[in-house]
Amino acid sequence: MSVSQTMETEEDLLTCLRIKFYHQQQQRKGLYSLLPLGNRSKHLADESIRLGRDAQSCTFALADARVSRKQLALQAYRTADSPDLLFSLQNLSQTVKVSVNGTGLDFLERADLPSKALVRFAEYEILIIREAGEAKQSFEVELEVLAVPPSRDTGTMVSTLPVMDTGASLISHQQEVQVPLETDETLMFS
Repeated sequence: MSVSQTMETEEDLLTCLRIKFYHQQQQRKGLYSLLPLGNRSKHLADESIRLGRDAQSCTFALADARVSRKQLALQAYRTADSPDLLFSLQNLSQTVKVSVNGTGLDFLERADLPSKALVRFAEYEILIIREAGEAKQSFEVELEVLAVPPSRDTGTMVSTLPVMDTGASLISHQQEVQVPLETDETLMFS
């Protein structure tokens, strides 16, 4: 078989991660001003996708001081059991806990993502949907903003969600949640 027959072609259907953001105050803030909303971007499967507030070190940045500089990373992988490109999520924040489908992740902990996952951190709810493709060397990411929290959309999540590790149930629109601002670990105090 020649090299050109084994290489990935542009006709291969790429796996797509559809990442849908929700924040209860998203209409008042420019939280998503740094995100390429509505456009698909292509990424190499062997490189992590990072999300945080630092636009220089993260692939996608949120304009929100309550988000860690590097909040989380998505990494593609494959297993011998599945021909699909799969993904894991790792919490990169020492101060802001991340949960995946109700399971909390501490600093550097990782979770495998199912084809549909609800990710929470700070005041964000993010629905990540994996649309399978054939290509193995790259994948696409499409970002969008939801008008309603994905945890409240009964058509989006099939199972009921457990109470968050803070002891509070789902956040209501009227309730203001106080989340501490992250401190910059690189600052020196005299």
